[in-house]
Amino acid sequence: MNTFYNEILTEHNMNPYHKVPIENADLVLEGVNPSCGDDIVLSLRMDGDTIIEGGYTGDGCAVSQASADMMLDLVIGKTKDEALRLADIFVRMIKGEASEEEIEQLEEASSLRDVSHMPARVKCAVLGWHTIEQMFAGGQKQSLIPDADKPEVCHM
Repeated sequence: MNTFYNEILTEHNMNPYHKVPIENADLVLEGVNPSCGDDIVLSLRMDGDTIIEGGYTGDGCAVSQASADMMLDLVIGKTKDEALRLADIFVRMIKGEASEEEIEQLEEASSLRDVSHMPARVKCAVLGWHTIEQMFAGGQKQSLIPDADKPEVCHM
């Protein structure tokens, strides 16, 4: 693992800026990774189509918690469409399908790009991002069900 990844991950895990409940949230959705116990409740306050405040609560490994915090850093102040575009880039980055120009738009979240080489961490990293996608799609509780033939362990 590279040093940049470790520093950013540690900072967002130890001092998460957005790990707070949001009062009067307009949108709230729980995202769960049952294979390892990651569980976040994502809350957003909106002004029209713009995210003006966001937070999350819950528990999980350092990757899931730091990724959710980085995501909120990036999407607060953005419109729903911009947030969805960034979520798409993040997920494609984790799959190894995003261009360098796209990855640069992810700012600190780009530090998680090497998670693509750690299969047991992929679902951890994308939990918050999939939850915001599901939230804007009007969905219900987001659960990342593991592949039946791939046991996962998610500790950090």
